[in-house]
Amino acid sequence: MRRRERWGRRCARRSVEAGVRVPGHTEEKTQWEHPKTGKRKRVAGDLPYGWEQETAENGQVFFVDHINKRTTYLDPRLAFTVDDNPTKPTIRQRYDGSTTAMEILQGRDFSGKVVLVTGANSGIGFETAKSFALHGAHVILACRNMTRASEAVSRILGEWHKAKAEAMTLDLALLHSVQHFAEAFKAKNVSLHVLVCNAAAFALPWSLTKDGLETTFQVNHLGHFYLVQLLQDVLCRSAPARVIVVSSESHRFTDISDSSGQLDFSRLSPSQNDYWAMLAYNRSKLCNILFSNELHRRLSPRGVTSNAVHPGNMMYSSIHRSWWVYTLLFTLARPFTKSMVWPGEMSEEIAEANEIDVKNGVG
Repeated sequence: MRRRERWGRRCARRSVEAGVRVPGHTEEKTQWEHPKTGKRKRVAGDLPYGWEQETAENGQVFFVDHINKRTTYLDPRLAFTVDDNPTKPTIRQRYDGSTTAMEILQGRDFSGKVVLVTGANSGIGFETAKSFALHGAHVILACRNMTRASEAVSRILGEWHKAKAEAMTLDLALLHSVQHFAEAFKAKNVSLHVLVCNAAAFALPWSLTKDGLETTFQVNHLGHFYLVQLLQDVLCRSAPARVIVVSSESHRFTDISDSSGQLDFSRLSPSQNDYWAMLAYNRSKLCNILFSNELHRRLSPRGVTSNAVHPGNMMYSSIHRSWWVYTLLFTLARPFTKSMVWPGEMSEEIAEANEIDVKNGVG
């Protein structure tokens, strides 16, 4: 009996460390709680056939399996637990990496909301724009290629003829195009409730824009920075409003400081000799996050929040089209990657104003 009790105590100790609570433990609960999601389950019903519950001399409850002749402090009914969630699950509990954009917005009505998405003719941008449009929002697809943008609008209208979607020209590699777009948008005299800065360039060969800046840096960061500044007054008038900056986990693999720890702005728009496409992309994504954090600090008192989101590791999209090597790598990895309809949920999760109290951060 003593040997069985010692073995039972070891089982109980391990179960406590794993987050399991069963009769006889300190808290005397028949409940299991997941350490990350917080989802809870409880034991219910009678013990399985051949099992019996007994109490030791010290008052601890243990369970005897008469068929297999073993003793344990672990309630065997934990294998048949039922959900015990008295509180409404949080966003993190309800959505995971396989949740689609349409699932995020199911049952939501965005009628009367104006949503602007850059780079919305394909990939994450298109899925985000389509999902908002199919839920009643007036969506503007801001794209460089108007032919492809018009085709994207037609695809959205093909799914719902009452959708409000339109395309406008925006070339982030030309600052005067950004300015012209902002002026044209303001001329519409509409609000702006959600601005999704999604457009990006990846694996580009070194080149300078007509503004004299390295292309990846201007398209991924500076163009969006300028766009938000030009539309800042519209966002504030439309409060509560949100700015979503689609960044990347790759921002962790670079910095913009020199060997002495001082900011080195020459790294943002490097010369051809100092250029590496992947590093340029990583730095632009770091700039996205720094910009989003500072934007939130400045505008949140005026009702405009900002968040940077990461769409997912190894997510298959068309961003790799600039170089055949990356196209090959992404193609080989495609069976193991996320679909383009999944990352769109990140933008909607942050932008969904009816349910989420958005705070500054990186998603």
